[in-house]
Amino acid sequence: MEPVTHFLTGACIGRAGLNRRTAYATLAATLAAEAPDIDILWSFRGPVEGLAHHRGITHTLIAAPFLALIVTGIVWLVDRFLRARRRPMIIPQPVSWLWIWLSAVIAHLSHLALDWTNNYGIRPFFPFNAHWYSGDLVFIAEPVLWGLFAIALVLPSLLGLADREMGARKTPFRGRGWAIFALTGMVVVWCWRWAEHADALNLVAAAQVTPTPARRIAIEPYPVNPFRWHALLETDTTWQTAEVDTHTGQVDSDPGINSLLKPVPSPATEVARHTRLGQVYLDWSQWPVIRDVGTVAVPRSSGPDLPALRPWTTVQFSDLRFAYPFLDTLRPGRTNQSLSHSLSNTGLTGWVYVIDGKEEAGQFLGGREQK
Repeated sequence: MEPVTHFLTGACIGRAGLNRRTAYATLAATLAAEAPDIDILWSFRGPVEGLAHHRGITHTLIAAPFLALIVTGIVWLVDRFLRARRRPMIIPQPVSWLWIWLSAVIAHLSHLALDWTNNYGIRPFFPFNAHWYSGDLVFIAEPVLWGLFAIALVLPSLLGLADREMGARKTPFRGRGWAIFALTGMVVVWCWRWAEHADALNLVAAAQVTPTPARRIAIEPYPVNPFRWHALLETDTTWQTAEVDTHTGQVDSDPGINSLLKPVPSPATEVARHTRLGQVYLDWSQWPVIRDVGTVAVPRSSGPDLPALRPWTTVQFSDLRFAYPFLDTLRPGRTNQSLSHSLSNTGLTGWVYVIDGKEEAGQFLGGREQK
């Protein structure tokens, strides 16, 4: 999930009762809920290295106690700073470093659970098991969850202001019930979407979307609407997508727009597969599409710097999971495009320049070059 959801989840975890055990519990849970995304620092070494380590070791069960310990150390520094400034806490409360560490561990595990629910997935058992696991239940940004957490965190403060206006006695640890409500609501959303996901899978399997039997089917979520799903199908010769409405039971797919013939491997695609980008991409991608797209320059690039008349081609790496048609409609002046076009315009599309059909001359991911 995106950072906002992680931060809000951590804050609610702290306020759901852990803050009654120790001071700084909410602070520790909020920081730890986002701590696994520290792996974004790898992107400073280039986009390919960023992809190689994204949701890597920091998103594992084995990292949970260690990242929680780092967060506990940060909270200790905050405590030392406040004590040095002689700024006592508004509500005097003892500090239990064990409970702060446990709060951080719980919040770290919430990060793994949230990331598992979307279609990017995680490898929680890495390095012992490199398999990617994904629930495919919730889009990477879910406004419904934002609403739940906003209610849980903002409403108690507003009620506290009303109490003070009336001269009521200040209530310690306000908002516990609302935090539990939000966390419970999140689980309810997951369970509801799990049921709709299973229904969508059954609808696609029964609809015979492809002319030949599908080797595998995946169902991907849309934001907000739990009844709308994006289906991926693979046959021996094609990839195809479909739109599913579990409320009406309708499955829509236009073969002219929503299908793509599997390309024949070429010397250039074999070279690209063995580059650093190719190895990282294929290690991560669950629905990879590798195409030799000819002498097409990467976006924001003028093509490889080569002597005149030297032959070159571009190999494109895409993942079918992220070729959502609705993302095209969000771009100004765009309407629903073909599946081939959608694959070329995802933020996780990679390109490799190959010269003479045997030598790599540049690697790009999401429009950024890997130096």
